[in-house]
Amino acid sequence: MSKPNAPRGLADHEAQAITRNMRISPRKLNLVAASIRNMPAGKAIADLTFSKRRIAQQVKKTLESAVANAENNHQLDVDKLVVKLAEVGRGIVMKRFHARGRGRSATVEKWFSHLKIVVAEREPVEKPKRDTKPGHSKAKPSAAKSKAPVEQAGETA
Repeated sequence: MSKPNAPRGLADHEAQAITRNMRISPRKLNLVAASIRNMPAGKAIADLTFSKRRIAQQVKKTLESAVANAENNHQLDVDKLVVKLAEVGRGIVMKRFHARGRGRSATVEKWFSHLKIVVAEREPVEKPKRDTKPGHSKAKPSAAKSKAPVEQAGETA
């Protein structure tokens, strides 16, 4: 059963933050959003802090807002938060004109985007580190597979 003040569609262990009308195209914003999906919230904030992309700072503010909502509104443990969903939507499109040669014009479309980040409380799953290269195993051959002396047929002494 969900809490009475929880937004519709969210579970008890989830919180969200939404930013509307960000001045960037959805394709470019989705590149940043894809980089933080399924990542622990603390690591995602650190990655966005040092990202070279212009929009990363706004995405970081949205993620920090989702973490604050989880902590203050839903009483979730901040250390166990994982970015469950980073959804990018299409916003309005401003249309401008660019003067071209011979009295012509071309349209310039300035795209806006919406961003929705949902964080959920769960234990971050660490991938096990591999000791060897893929396809190579350290297992030694068993005694059944070892080479035994082979008797050759037809030899008599």
